Amino acid sequence: MVEDVCFLYKEILVMKPPKRSPMLLRMAVVIFSMVCGVFIFSVCLMQISTQARTTFMDFKVIDNHSQSILKLMNTHLLHYPKPASFSRNECVHNPVLFFAILSNQRSGSGWFETLLNSHINVSSNGEIFSVRERRQNVSSILHTLDKVYNLDWFNSASKNECSAATGLKWMLNQGLMEHHKEIAEYFNRRRVSIIFLFRRNLLRRMVSMLANSYDRYAKLLNGTHKAHVHSAEEAEILSKYKPIINSTSLLDDLQDMEMRSAKALEYFYSTRHMIVYYEDLMRNHTKLKDVQDFLGLPQMELTSRHVKIHRGPLSDHIQNWDDVNKTLKGTIYESFLEADY
Repeated sequence: MVEDVCFLYKEILVMKPPKRSPMLLRMAVVIFSMVCGVFIFSVCLMQISTQARTTFMDFKVIDNHSQSILKLMNTHLLHYPKPASFSRNECVHNPVLFFAILSNQRSGSGWFETLLNSHINVSSNGEIFSVRERRQNVSSILHTLDKVYNLDWFNSASKNECSAATGLKWMLNQGLMEHHKEIAEYFNRRRVSIIFLFRRNLLRRMVSMLANSYDRYAKLLNGTHKAHVHSAEEAEILSKYKPIINSTSLLDDLQDMEMRSAKALEYFYSTRHMIVYYEDLMRNHTKLKDVQDFLGLPQMELTSRHVKIHRGPLSDHIQNWDDVNKTLKGTIYESFLEADY
C-alpha cells in the first residue's frame, strides 16, 4: 500500500501542470506529502507496537513460570505455618510444602540433604530422630514433627522465615517402622510429601556401613570420627580400611535389606511420594531437577561439599573379595559385583 501511495505520488509529480496558480499547486503537493508521511508513520508505529506487545507477553509467561512452580501445584499441599517462637515477617504469606526424606544409613542421604539445603528456599533439618528421646514413643515423635512443620525447629540448616519447603531426614531404623501406622496417618493428615532415597547396590552400602562402624572406634582422622568428609585426602585415609564381609550370611543379609525398604514403601505408599536412587543421582545430576519439581521449588544449581569415600571397583575395598565374589556369582545379586557409576 505504501508503494502504491508513493507511485501515485510520483504520477502527480510528472502530471502536466494545470492552468492554475503555481502557488496553489505547490500547497497541494505539500499537503499530500504530509498526509503520505503521516500514513507511513502510522503503519510503522502499528508494526512496532505489535512486536513490543508480543515480546512483553512472552516475557510475562517466562517470568511467571520461573518465579515459582508452587503455583502449578495442588494448593492443598501448601501450608502457611504460624510458628510460636518467631514471626515470619514479610514471608507470612509465602506457602510452605512439608517433606520428609526416608532412607537407610549409608545410602547417600547426608550428601543428598546437603544438596537440598544448598537451595535458598529449603530447610531440611537433619537426622532429628537419631536422638533416642525424640522417638521413645509415638507422642514424642509426633510432638517433634509438629515443631519441625510449625517452623519452630532451629538448626544450622534452618531458613525458617522464607522457607518454601521444610522437612527432615529420617532413617528407617529410628522408630519409623515400629510406629508406621501413626506416622503415616500424621503424614497424610498434615499433607507431608515423602522422598524415598534408596541405594540399589546393597553390597556397596554394606561396605560403607562396616567401614563407618569401624571408624567410630578407630577414629582414623586425627582421632576424630567423621561419617562424611569434605576433602579427597580425608576420603583416601578412610578408604584404606577394607572390611571383611561375612560371606556365609551375605545372601540373607542382602535380602533383609531389600525387604526393609520394600516394607517402608508398603507402609507409606498412600502418601504423596517419589523414589530416588543414589546411583541415579550420581550418574545424572539432572535428577535433582525432578526433586525440585516434586517440592515445588524454582530450579537452582544444587551443590555439596561432600566427597565420596569408596571410589572404584569393590574389589579394592573388600578384604575377602574372592569369597564375596564366589558367593554372589550366579545369584540375583551378581550385578552388585560390578561397577555401577
